[in-house]
Parts: sequence; structure tokens; C-alpha cells
Amino acid sequence: MFRAGKLQLQELTPRRIALVKPSALGDIANSLPVLTALRRRFPDAHITWIVNRGLEPLLRGHPDLDETLPFDRQRFRRGFFRASLGFTTFLRRLRLQRFDLAVDLQGLLRTGLMSLATGAARRVGMSCAREGARWFYTDVVPVPDPENTHAVERTWTVARALGCQDDKVFRLPVDELASAWALEQLHGRPRPWLAVGVGARWLTKRWPPQHFAELLRRVQARFGGTAIFIGAAEEAPLAEATAAQIAGPALNLAGRTTLPQLAALLAQADVMLSNDTGPLHLAVALGRPVVAPYTCTQVKQNGPFGQAGRAVETAVWCRGSYLKKCSRMECMSELTPDRLWPVLLEVLEAWQRQSLSA
Repeated sequence: MFRAGKLQLQELTPRRIALVKPSALGDIANSLPVLTALRRRFPDAHITWIVNRGLEPLLRGHPDLDETLPFDRQRFRRGFFRASLGFTTFLRRLRLQRFDLAVDLQGLLRTGLMSLATGAARRVGMSCAREGARWFYTDVVPVPDPENTHAVERTWTVARALGCQDDKVFRLPVDELASAWALEQLHGRPRPWLAVGVGARWLTKRWPPQHFAELLRRVQARFGGTAIFIGAAEEAPLAEATAAQIAGPALNLAGRTTLPQLAALLAQADVMLSNDTGPLHLAVALGRPVVAPYTCTQVKQNGPFGQAGRAVETAVWCRGSYLKKCSRMECMSELTPDRLWPVLLEVLEAWQRQSLSA
């Protein structure tokens, strides 16, 4: 670890901390333990999370945060001049906050520049940062073997370097109004409540709707329950296609929830069945059991933290390639519902035993 100034990182007593992790949903969920660890390590510090505006409602009101500073990513889609002007204006806002410690958990050029713009005397990032972001740090924390290290553990190296000793705690409060809305949506619907995420931005992450439907038919034949489809608006047709293949109760809320409402729904779910997407990791952060097919991504790097045994990987030759597009897609036929059924069955049997004893 590079040492800057007279004090080592463990000796710092910052007054104002900038936590730089703008996106994405799953990455923010996986970074929550660092936030809570920083609050416990520096109870009197003012902590601000720099986050994409669209994701900011998830963190709003978090008890370990003093402030969120939204970054408008949409400006980058409005032409070079407007994007440059917007980013420059945002960097000036950062400077006015007078941070003395910046912690970059994203590790990209954009976030490296944000860290520099804070004007903080100490700017900390990871050795696995990309796009030249390391040039903007005063302290680079080594991440040994990042390709074989889970995302949560990678960011935790920074917390440890700053002297945090506590266990990893996922803390994510659920908005009261959103919680009331979720309970209203679920009222009267038979349990177990299965949150289902059939979509994904990457085509190579999208397990086929017929596979999801096959599992849901088995679940409802044995346990009953309601399939509650969640996801972005563009994933609603996939949800509809899946729901059309099951005979039991279903509720399609894909594209119909705010981010706080999504969190509230997941907090009530008895289990989540989903591709490797942000909502999956959000469910993990909320303490819900999950079951997931893994095709192009790797469980060891991006699996559901603490629930690796409930993520089932394909066994094809190109597994875990992280390709966003593929002309072969052999993984989709190889990773059958039969492979996931024993895992899902175990989770639901545990739910059933708990329900009977309650």
C-alpha cells in the first residue's frame, strides 16, 4: 500500500468522507458493508455517498449516511459539449464539499477524476482499478488475485486498510411508504412469495423464460405460492412470456416499481429466483434467500455473497467468459431447470418448515 504523508491509513481521523460508488445497483448493494464499517470506524465523520441520480433513492435516509450527492449520468448521453459541461460542474460541486478523505470503490477513470476533484488530501482506491484511475489516488490498496476474489471482498480490502475491524454487515433500511405499498400488493396472495427476475441487460445472462416457467410450475405444484415478477420496464415482456407458461398465481410488476418499492418487495419475498442482476444482489443485502443460474459470469467473483451454494453455474467450455453477446449460447441449454431444482427445493422446504413451526 502506497503511503502518503506522515500518517498511515489506519491512523487517519477524517472529518468529511466521500464514498465514491456511483453504480450499478448490484455493485452498490455489495458495497454496503464498507459504508457501515466506515461509520463504526469514524462515528463523528460526515459521510457522503456519490451515486448516480437514478440509484440515489435506494440510499436516501440510510442511517450510516449523512448525505447523498447524486451524479446525473444521463448528461453523458446528451452530446459531448453538454456532457463535458455537466461533468465539470459536478466536479466543482465536489470541491466545495471540502472532503479530507475520498474512497473510490468503483475504480474507473470517471470515479478517479471524482476522487481527485474532491480535493481530499487522502484519496484511496484499489490496485485492481481500471482506465488509469490509480493515477488519481494518493493511496493504492493491494487486492491480491482480484480475478478470484468476490466483489464484496475486493471492496472490503479498503475498509480493512482504513482500520475497520468489524464483521461485514449489510444494512439497508426499507422506506415505510414503500413497505406499505408492497404489503398492499401482496395482500391476499398465496405464499410462498417468489420474487422472479427473468431479465438482464446482457443477453448472455438471460436464462430462457421456459426454464424459469418450468421451475415455477414445479414450485406451485408442490408448495403453491405466487410468482412476483420484478425488473426494468424493458423486461416486462419477458415476465409476461414466463407468466403465460404457468397456471398458478402471478403478479407482473416489472417496470412498475420505484427503487424503494423494489427493495420493499424483495424484503417481503420468501425466496428470489433470478439471473445475475442488480435485484439479485439487492435481495441478498436484504437477507433474503436466493437461487440463481450463472452462465457468463462467475460465482467466485459476482455470486450472491454468502449464498454461493445457491448459485448454479453452467458447465460449458466457455463458462464465466463475461461476454455480453454470444452467437452460440450453449450455456442456456446445458444449464437446465433440473440443475437448479434441488437448490430451490431445499430453500422452499426450509421455508415450509419455518412456516409450520411459526
